[in-house]
Amino acid sequence: MQFIDDTESLAGHYGAPGAPSLRKVAHRLTPLYRQWVMASRLCVLSTVGPEGVDGSPRGDDGPVVLELDPKTLAMPDWRGNNRLDSLRNIVRDPRVSLMFMVPGSNNVVRVNGSARLTADQDLRTRFEKQGRLPATVIVIDITEVYTQCARALMRARTWSSGDEAAILPTMGEILAEASDGEEGGTQYDEAWGQRAAKTMW
Repeated sequence: MQFIDDTESLAGHYGAPGAPSLRKVAHRLTPLYRQWVMASRLCVLSTVGPEGVDGSPRGDDGPVVLELDPKTLAMPDWRGNNRLDSLRNIVRDPRVSLMFMVPGSNNVVRVNGSARLTADQDLRTRFEKQGRLPATVIVIDITEVYTQCARALMRARTWSSGDEAAILPTMGEILAEASDGEEGGTQYDEAWGQRAAKTMW
């Protein structure tokens, strides 16, 4: 098997990008990009660090980010599993990419930029939910905003009402497999809903 290992060969397999794919790039939140990002309650945050890359889903019950100004977004870091993979990466390498999704739409809006982490009390307070604050806030300086091609989500029928979830393994089953039965299982799955409800924020 031969691999493509230079950009000239790569371009030879695909050709030049279409003009719209280049013209759609903005370097700040325009009014319509702002409308899209503020409608998104789910995005994937991608980071890179010495140990490799990380992709982390980020969700909220309203906009997943706050606009500080047209070039700056703020994302609360709500409770998770405390692995801190994304946050560790950001502290050591500020490059980030965010993919904003809106249920029902096959389009995705990408934001590329650089990020910093803060525990500033005033900024954290702006995200208060049910008396709780995020431990930290990710502040993202935007370098690019653009739409992704819709074909990927169309091919995957992402927002269809299929019953694929019915055949998936549970998180308890996956954890039991990974830990050779030391953790997870049915009890983990049965307790998860109540545990998540108590620690959502």
